[in-house]
Amino acid sequence: MTPLLVSSFTLTTALGRGVAPTLAALRAGDSGLRPCTFESVAIDTWAGEVTDVDRQVLPGDMAEYVCRNNHLAQLALDTDGFFDSVRAASERYGARRVGVFLGTSTSGILQTELAYRRRAAQSGALPDDFVYRTTHNGFSLGEFVRRRCALAGPAMVVSTACSSAAKTFAAAARLIDGGLIDAALVGGVDSLCLTTLYGFASLELTSRAPCRPYDAARNGLSIAEGAAFALLERPPATLPAGSLLLLGYGESSDAHHMSSPHPEGLGAQLAMHAALRSAGLQARDIDYLNLHGTATPANDAAEGRAVAALFGETLPCSSTKGATGHTLGAAGGVEALICLLALANGLLPGSPHTRERDPAIPVDYVLAARKASLRRVMSNSFGFGGSNCSLVFGVV
Repeated sequence: MTPLLVSSFTLTTALGRGVAPTLAALRAGDSGLRPCTFESVAIDTWAGEVTDVDRQVLPGDMAEYVCRNNHLAQLALDTDGFFDSVRAASERYGARRVGVFLGTSTSGILQTELAYRRRAAQSGALPDDFVYRTTHNGFSLGEFVRRRCALAGPAMVVSTACSSAAKTFAAAARLIDGGLIDAALVGGVDSLCLTTLYGFASLELTSRAPCRPYDAARNGLSIAEGAAFALLERPPATLPAGSLLLLGYGESSDAHHMSSPHPEGLGAQLAMHAALRSAGLQARDIDYLNLHGTATPANDAAEGRAVAALFGETLPCSSTKGATGHTLGAAGGVEALICLLALANGLLPGSPHTRERDPAIPVDYVLAARKASLRRVMSNSFGFGGSNCSLVFGVV
């Protein structure tokens, strides 16, 4: 693919709101995970909850979009000057030439959960003030962000579980390459809800302690919420030093099982191979890999085998989910932007809470953050059903 400039980006998770707090926390090895006290949830687990989400007030003409997911989206849009960057791009190219591509897994489902508590006693009807289309509906996020930024280009919401936000980079790149748009707002937003927390707990995938990716004693994930946005543009003829680029993407679908990865990570290998091919690179050209690393026994083992088969045992890699938690449909965006922070600041992110690396997984797993010279990095995102996506980024 033709490289695309990442001209602006922002992320908000339990680890921090914005680029600077997130970078500081990554350097310090901090974690945003805490014992879960979200809403009425009664599960013995840890979660990553973003503060101040419920304090958001949407503009009066967008009141119908009120839900936790869109509140979180607005919180992120108004951080790091990202909203202003998008508006500037719209003025440069025209509102119809800027697309919106976002990922989510549950959208505003919490609004439906809350509405069900207020059903009419006799008929069971949902309350009149509940609007499915602009809250729970999967496209609610894309429509809200598109309207909030006054954009008029193509818009889509990807929902492929944990690879959702990563796939938005690929979708946008294809439309830019095809000449349909000149820039794109990409990323993802996923917010906490009862369905997610109780659902993963019912699958016995949540841990009673903070998640420990690639640890010998790992026993489950920590559900979290987050928002990540980036602006992709065609690069100018001359790029200043330090410019960050999307170099390639790879997607695959191994369809091995609805909720379990292929034990040898074959779909993961296909996605990583495709990303390298798209970027015109070899495995030896990658300096760091941000792993999907959910801290479930099967997921980490399968991904580790796939990584070792392609890169050998010497590529520095880590999962940052011990810091942010697993932000599900937003994870691919959150971790892609952590890769950009790593590139821009010469940082190998560590893995909070991971103490003893699993000796059965033959990869160079980074426990504590450290400085490093990075030029090319990869980010992995693998979803339920074998929906996989790998992204490659570089710095000029």
